Amino acid sequence: MTETSTILARGGERIRAGRGTALRARNWRAEALLRMFENVLEVGERPEALIVYASLGKAARNWDEACRIVEALLVLEEDETLVLQTGAAVGVMRTREASPMVLSAVNNTVGRWAGSDRFYERARAGQTIWGGLTAAAWQYIGRQGVLGGTYELLRVIANRHFGGEAPENLARRWMLTAGMGGMGSAQPISASMLGLSSITVEIDPAKARKLLAAGGIDVLVDDPDEAANALFAALEAGEMIHVGLLGNAAEAFEHYERRGLVPDIVTDQTAAHDPRYGYAPVGYGADEWIALREEQPERIEREARASIARQVNAILGMAERGSVAFENGNNLRVQAVEHLGEESAERVYRIPGFMEAYLRPLFARGIGPFRWVCLSGDIEDQRIIDELAASLFPERPEIARWIGLARERIPQQGLPARSCWLGHGERSRLARAVNELVASGELSAPVLFSRDHLDSAGMTHPRIGTEGMRDGSDGVTDWPLLDAMLLSTAGADLVAIHSGGGGYAGWMQSAGVSIVADGRPETAERLTLALDLDSGLGVLRHAQAGYEEARGSASQGGETGDAPIRWLGASCTGEEDHA
Repeated sequence: MTETSTILARGGERIRAGRGTALRARNWRAEALLRMFENVLEVGERPEALIVYASLGKAARNWDEACRIVEALLVLEEDETLVLQTGAAVGVMRTREASPMVLSAVNNTVGRWAGSDRFYERARAGQTIWGGLTAAAWQYIGRQGVLGGTYELLRVIANRHFGGEAPENLARRWMLTAGMGGMGSAQPISASMLGLSSITVEIDPAKARKLLAAGGIDVLVDDPDEAANALFAALEAGEMIHVGLLGNAAEAFEHYERRGLVPDIVTDQTAAHDPRYGYAPVGYGADEWIALREEQPERIEREARASIARQVNAILGMAERGSVAFENGNNLRVQAVEHLGEESAERVYRIPGFMEAYLRPLFARGIGPFRWVCLSGDIEDQRIIDELAASLFPERPEIARWIGLARERIPQQGLPARSCWLGHGERSRLARAVNELVASGELSAPVLFSRDHLDSAGMTHPRIGTEGMRDGSDGVTDWPLLDAMLLSTAGADLVAIHSGGGGYAGWMQSAGVSIVADGRPETAERLTLALDLDSGLGVLRHAQAGYEEARGSASQGGETGDAPIRWLGASCTGEEDHA
């Protein structure tokens, strides 16, 4: 079985991504995508069910299709393209060597079909899946994929609200949050990198114990007062601590709000985007909730929204006393308004979204969650690229600082990988340098480059990445579609277009990309084209929306100055054209 793929065992044995320098597929481009398919399941939450993260995000539609995908990748030639439709292998088509190896579209439905009820109905019938953002695109790298973004977010908050990101400014500050799943587990680790303490609530003991074993939290208790006492004892002693609290998020937040506690930061990263499968209502233990959400899903969804509304009200109470509050991209506010009614929206949306409030200036410059994966599985390859990335951009010292923290603090998961917020021009510069190291043999095997779908041009979601756009284009989905088309013209190895599902139904459109640095000279051109087009469109998207940071980045050629793009919007308004 190890000569092909453990996926062919249909979940009957532990799935582990291929490693080393030997090929199973006919070329490194296909081998890389096969290893990434295996890797998302190696680090996933429930690989036996093909679920990667967020309770519902799947790598393939079912096990039959997973095996068809593997079998196709094993024999895929470089002038062929594997076509995937919502996690199912449709066929292989003759294209050309510079074309994508895999094109994937997941759950893209017309507006009248985009509601959650129809999604669940079709999902039960085996007709669709929610591909998450990086699950069905095989780009998930474990908690680190979101960890870098959480770190950047907390870093911006520290600079804006607490006098700077230096540890002495955060030494006695703490964050209250919830969620220890594949995404949420990044929160206490990111906080620790900045010297910020935390209490994180989790309903599922298995997830909490897993994070405790990984060192992401320092202590795990099941009483909210015990958690608070441990936190304040550490703060009083001048020590940092990360406390895990087993319990219901709504109840815990309400308890602390009634006590009058004022965390410096309050947020949430449960899977609240899907109230049917991702958020446990008040009154249920983990096992009872998991069983009942299959037996009575509508009841669970209704009660989950009521509990989310209670948690949101507690967050608002803390914010009114001085906590920095924000929604962390999981539709928490949407679910609260669904329960409370539209008349509650003005109050609920006093909690800002993290992108609009803090990270948009970075996105406007094309800076976002870039990532690379060492296909060899060799930690030495990761060390070499880390050191390269840390030295390549002296004008942005925060990159070297992040790389140093990540190397020290982030536990390994699956194939060695790194997430790093790089911008327009920076991504292609690093990728070309890595391609040269593969060619010279300094790296033992090719390296795959990717990013989160929540990127500068990669997503439309009017309650997450594109909330509050200056030109009112929050819900316009043209940009991720244009992004996917541009990436295809550049010959990226995998291009994906995903739409919402479950609690994200009707809210999201995204595009994803993967491209392999295999050391060949012609690959350098594809790397440059794909990565510059991807981030460059993000700059143009924000320039068009009226962000001066984007217009400046376009005129200067991106962060490195060697990736010129032309924004033409100014010529329509009489402003000076940027070239």
